[in-house]
Amino acid sequence: VQLQASGGGLVQVGGSLRLSCTASERTSRSYTLGWFRQAPGKEREFVAGLRWGEGTTFYADSVKGRFIISRDSARNTMYLQMNSLMPEDTALYYCTAKARHVINSQIRNPESYHYWGQGTQVTVSS
Repeated sequence: VQLQASGGGLVQVGGSLRLSCTASERTSRSYTLGWFRQAPGKEREFVAGLRWGEGTTFYADSVKGRFIISRDSARNTMYLQMNSLMPEDTALYYCTAKARHVINSQIRNPESYHYWGQGTQVTVSS
C-alpha cells in the first residue's frame, strides 16, 4: 500500500490546515491508520489514530480538542483537521497504516505500523 500525504503549508498561530492521506488501494475494515509528526532534532511522535472499520479515534493529549481525524471510505482517504495551530505543532507530518488491528496500547507506537507516506510539512509562524 502506498500512502500519499498532502495539505501541509505555512500558517499563522491560531490558523487551521487540513491534511489528507490517500491510500493506493482500498483499505479494508481491519486497517488502522494514524498521523505522526517529527520536528527537527526530536523523535517521531504520535498525533492521532483511527480504526478504519469502527471509526474509533485516538489523540495525543497535546492535540486533543484541536485536531480531528476522520475518513472518507469512498475516497480511501484519511484527514487530519488541525485547528488553533501553535508554533509547537510545526513538524513534518506523516500518515501511516497497518493492514491489521492495532491494540490500544500500541496505537501510539510508530513500530506498530507497516506503511508510511512521504510526509508533509506544517509550519506555524508566530
